[in-house]
Amino acid sequence: MKPLSSTFSVVIVCFWGATLSTNAQVNVTQFHNHDSRDGLYVDSAFTPSAAANLTRDMNFDGTIVGNVYAQPLYIDDGPGGRPTIIAVTESNNVYALDAVDGSVIWERNVGSPVSAIDLNCTKFDPMGITGTPIVDLASRALFLDAMTTPDGGETKKHLILSLNLDTGDINPGWPVDVEATASYNGLTFTAEIQQQRPALGIVGNILYVGYGSMTDCSLWHGWLVGVPIDNPSTVTAWAAATSATGGPYGESVASPAMASTHSLLRAIRLALVATGVAAKQ
Repeated sequence: MKPLSSTFSVVIVCFWGATLSTNAQVNVTQFHNHDSRDGLYVDSAFTPSAAANLTRDMNFDGTIVGNVYAQPLYIDDGPGGRPTIIAVTESNNVYALDAVDGSVIWERNVGSPVSAIDLNCTKFDPMGITGTPIVDLASRALFLDAMTTPDGGETKKHLILSLNLDTGDINPGWPVDVEATASYNGLTFTAEIQQQRPALGIVGNILYVGYGSMTDCSLWHGWLVGVPIDNPSTVTAWAAATSATGGPYGESVASPAMASTHSLLRAIRLALVATGVAAKQ
C-alpha cells in the first residue's frame, strides 16, 4: 500500500466529507467509523444531490509533514467548538486541523521515528505512527501508537499515547512503553520486530492495540495489548504464539471487530484458525 504522501490530497478528501458531516454532526472517531469494522455507516447529509455539488476548495491548505497511512478522523465539536480533522504521520507528527480552511489548530511531535536502516525489514521509512488512532469523546482523548527512538535508532520503542483532544498535550499517566509492560506466558514483547498496523479500538473503556509483523521478518508474534483508558498503569497482553512465530495480525490494516469483548475474542480465534496458529498450540 502506498502512503498518501501528498498532504494536500490527504486532507482535502477528508474536508469534502467533513463539510457534509458538519451539517449532520457525524463524528468519525475510529477506523471505518463502526465497531464492526465493516465500514458501513450512513451520513444523512451525504445524498446523491449533495455529492453532485461537491467542489474542490482551492483555499483549503492542510499542509502537514510526513507520510500518512492511517485514516484521518473527523470531530464535529473539536477544539474551541471547531470542526476538526485529526491526521497522524510516519514522522510521528499529530495534527488537529480546522476542517474549514485546513489551518493548524494544534500539532505535536511525539518522538523521533525509526529509520528503515535501523530496522530488520520494513516498507516504511521512517516508521512512526502507522495504525489509525481512535478518539474517546467522553474523555476528550485521542489514542495512538508511535514507534520511536530516543537515541538515533539503537533503541526502538512502541509507545501508546493519550493526547488531550483540545490541546494536544499528553494526558497524565501516559505514554505506555509496550516492551516494558507487555508479556504473556513467558513471552516478552520486543518492540524492534513488531509493527503496529491495525487500527486501535476501545471496548468497555479498554484501549486495544494490535501488533504484527514487519513483512513477516524476524520471530514476530501477533500481540493484542489492552490498556484501561482511565488507568494506564494496568496493562494486559495476549500473544498468538509462544513456541512459534506468527499470529493473527501480520500486516493487517483493520483491527478486530470491537462491538463487544465476545466479538473481539471470536475474531481473534477465527484469525488463529485461519493462520494455523490455533492448531499449533
